[in-house]
Amino acid sequence: MRKIILLIIICHALACTATAQTTLGIPAIKNYTHTDYNASTEIWDVKQDKNGILYFANNDGLLTFDGSYWKIYPLPNKGTIKALTIGPSGKIFVGGQDEIGYFFPDGNGILKYHSIKNLMPQKARQFADIWSIVLFKNEVFFRTIECVFEYNGNEIKTFDAPGGWRLLANAGAQLFAEDKDEGLMLFKDNQWQLCRTLLPTADMHITGVMDYNKDTVMVTTLKQGLFLLTGTTLIKKTTAIDAFLHSDLVNCGKKIGNDRYAIGTKARGLFIIDGKGNLIERFSNNEGLQNNNVLGLLLDRDKNLWLGLESGVDFINYSTSIKRIYASKENQIKSNSVSVFDHKLFIGTSNGLYSVPLSPAQKDISNNKGTFTEVDNTKGQVWSLTEINHHLLMGHENGAFVINNNQVKPITSSRQGVWRFVAIPSSPDVIAGTYTGLQVIRDNNGSYTANETLEGIYESLPTLARDNDNVIWASHSYRGVFKIQLSADRKKIIRYSQYTDHNGLPSVLNNHVYFIKNKILVATEKGVYEYNAGKNKFEQSDFFKPIFGDTSIENLTADVSGNIWFISNQRVGVIDFSKPADGKSYTVIYFPELAGQTVKAAGYLYPYDKENIFIGSNNGVFHLNYRQYVQSETSLSVLLTTVKAIAEKDSLIFGGYFMKDNQVAANQGDKQVTTLSNHWNSFHFEYSSTLYAQKSNEEFTYKLIGFDNEWSNWSVKTEKDYTNLPYGKYTFSVRVRNNLGNASAPVNYTFIVEPAWYQTIWAYLFYGLLILLAIYLAIKEQRKRFDLHQKKHEEEQKRLSYLHSLELDRNEKEIIALKNNNLEAELNYKNKELATITMHLVERGRIMHNIREELTANIKKLNQPDLTHEFRNVFKLVTDTEKKDDDWDHFAIYFDQVHNNFLSIMKTKFPGLSPTDLKLCAYLRLNLTSKEIAQLMNISLKGVEISRYRVRKKLALATEVNLYDFLIDITKAPLSS
Repeated sequence: MRKIILLIIICHALACTATAQTTLGIPAIKNYTHTDYNASTEIWDVKQDKNGILYFANNDGLLTFDGSYWKIYPLPNKGTIKALTIGPSGKIFVGGQDEIGYFFPDGNGILKYHSIKNLMPQKARQFADIWSIVLFKNEVFFRTIECVFEYNGNEIKTFDAPGGWRLLANAGAQLFAEDKDEGLMLFKDNQWQLCRTLLPTADMHITGVMDYNKDTVMVTTLKQGLFLLTGTTLIKKTTAIDAFLHSDLVNCGKKIGNDRYAIGTKARGLFIIDGKGNLIERFSNNEGLQNNNVLGLLLDRDKNLWLGLESGVDFINYSTSIKRIYASKENQIKSNSVSVFDHKLFIGTSNGLYSVPLSPAQKDISNNKGTFTEVDNTKGQVWSLTEINHHLLMGHENGAFVINNNQVKPITSSRQGVWRFVAIPSSPDVIAGTYTGLQVIRDNNGSYTANETLEGIYESLPTLARDNDNVIWASHSYRGVFKIQLSADRKKIIRYSQYTDHNGLPSVLNNHVYFIKNKILVATEKGVYEYNAGKNKFEQSDFFKPIFGDTSIENLTADVSGNIWFISNQRVGVIDFSKPADGKSYTVIYFPELAGQTVKAAGYLYPYDKENIFIGSNNGVFHLNYRQYVQSETSLSVLLTTVKAIAEKDSLIFGGYFMKDNQVAANQGDKQVTTLSNHWNSFHFEYSSTLYAQKSNEEFTYKLIGFDNEWSNWSVKTEKDYTNLPYGKYTFSVRVRNNLGNASAPVNYTFIVEPAWYQTIWAYLFYGLLILLAIYLAIKEQRKRFDLHQKKHEEEQKRLSYLHSLELDRNEKEIIALKNNNLEAELNYKNKELATITMHLVERGRIMHNIREELTANIKKLNQPDLTHEFRNVFKLVTDTEKKDDDWDHFAIYFDQVHNNFLSIMKTKFPGLSPTDLKLCAYLRLNLTSKEIAQLMNISLKGVEISRYRVRKKLALATEVNLYDFLIDITKAPLSS
């Protein structure tokens, strides 16, 4: 019977829990699977350091995540890490089977493991898994089932468990543990003491202790729910989730904010309650968790939640300004119409209308608690929700309806679909765009009646707008834009005009017409176009062109403040006129979190107020608290996580941690400036931001000071390579910014690339010496060449001088030759003269001789002796002529001139020679024959021989000396003094 009663109580609790209401808005959940972090599936614990880097306890070791890159650091024995904590200096304490210690960066910022097992007593060095690690009063406590280890920096103390340690936690400035046999215990006076409470704790199996208020802590149990502990008073805490807590296992708990507590369970996900025990939110498979077994949880520094699951890591963007509201969590249905009306939130979907009551005290609608209910008789596609004259009209595939007290009343009698409604000011008439044209609906004091469809235009008109002249503008998805003029009583269409690509529009397809800021605008596939009444055509808007250019625009909606919300290429943004910037009257803000989330080609926006902007999607609607979004003061920070030097094999030179005074620091210390040889002149940089909630919003810019002149363009890339850097000192600097234009301070990493040996100062000194030596040798060589050239010049001058002298000699010889030729010619002439004189003398002697002979012969022939006497004078004349010396004097002059004063020399050398001897010598010198000499000298041949003999005797010539040769040589010998 007791079991039946207990079962009834549990079922009732479950029923109450099932009806417990959570907040409407569900934050985005990001799933990281084991394939993302490339390690074992289980994540046992989660911590974050002061730089924002996350650390996860994993079966494969210590897992880290910086927002972009995952890294794994195994224990030396490859043991499982199931707990971790981070000390003030940045030491990451971990433990596994038979191993405890900490990871800490070395001088290059690379995490290294340091074992402290050697500080333990020898008998305690074998132990099982470390399940908890807690910092308490500058000491580190490690829990195994059998023992708790206390590490104070110098030694390790051990505390054995009476029955088995099952908990180790600190809360309320106290350190708690739970023993299987003894129950809850406190660490006091350097020993564990039983926490003596009025309610025994030995059988509770306490799983967690967390802060509650000043002097009270909250205690979680495995299956008995929650308790509050104040001093020695332990009381049961009743909550809306007690049924779950009694039927499921509680793994962990943590206070996550003012009056907010997170409870992680083994099979039902994560519950968030307030201090009164009310359920605020629940996260499970239905909300997007990968797994319902929550092993560990962390509230990060940006107030977002990280869950370590049995299978993976989940990030809950808990402090986000953007949440999703599901009208029906059971079905994924498109939601493309929203209205806040009569203290209710209405959401029109592809399968009916849903509503939920709202609390007037809650400005942010997403924080309202409640459960959506389907409005009866609204099954089907809801196209629009429009509040007109304090009534809510619904455009539906089955016609027009009015919503009143969560009830619907049809307006149109036919089941013809209605798209949109436009009210006519100061009139009870409402224009409805239907599947077949326009229809007038009349408000009769809250009772709406529909007239017949206006004749004149038979088109499906899903988008309507009204200008200041009550002209109706409508658009068709495939036929352009229509301008429709109604009669004053709105009973007929006076005329209409159709605007297509022939009237300024870029196309007839996918045009949406709006009336914003007193202008008719058309959102097209190529930007925003504006109606020019003077030209009666559409032109591309001068205002919107710099913003959108030729991109596709799917929706334009103005809010009550005059800001223009838009959807462009499934990107949601706003033109905010309250934030002028860069010389413009507005700022354009995009929301990357919503990119690709809208309904394609049918984007929907409902800017109710600044705290409540609704965006339609294919599954529910997105809620944006714009005021909170732009006022977010999350500090932007960027991390340089890896620097590698690249050569034949990469070398990690920086592991992501700056060090100063043996502690993790925010900036690089002087001792961390790395100097590398010229061989390592290519580098790979990885960087990230720990704004885990804004990963889609962030962009980076970098600059390598010493190489780049300008910062790079903003980009989502988180790595950069530089290759073949020249030697020098460089500083890599990187910044991050978000979509609101806020930018972080740069993080800098300085390194030095040494010059090659041939680029060092010693090498340059050597080069200088070589240059000086080269200059010296060049000068010396030049001087040598100059000397050689000088020598050659002198030799050339000598040669030229010699040639000149030769030339002079040749010229002189030529002159001499010419003179000789002249002399020879003169000599020949004189020889001819001598020959002529000689022949004349010879001829005269012959003639005289012949005359004498002829006269003598004739006298003898006549035989007249007396004739001899008669010719005596003749004979005397002949004889005188023969002896006359005038011819000889002429001959002697010419002879001396021709033969070098031969006669004068003979006279001088041989004064004993008579004139007749000299004549004989002259004739012999001329090489005349004896006969010729006889005729010239008028003597006989014998007389010639006698004269020759006499001359040889006077000349004292030996017999062997030829007289002619002697006479030839006589002119060559110099005269003796």
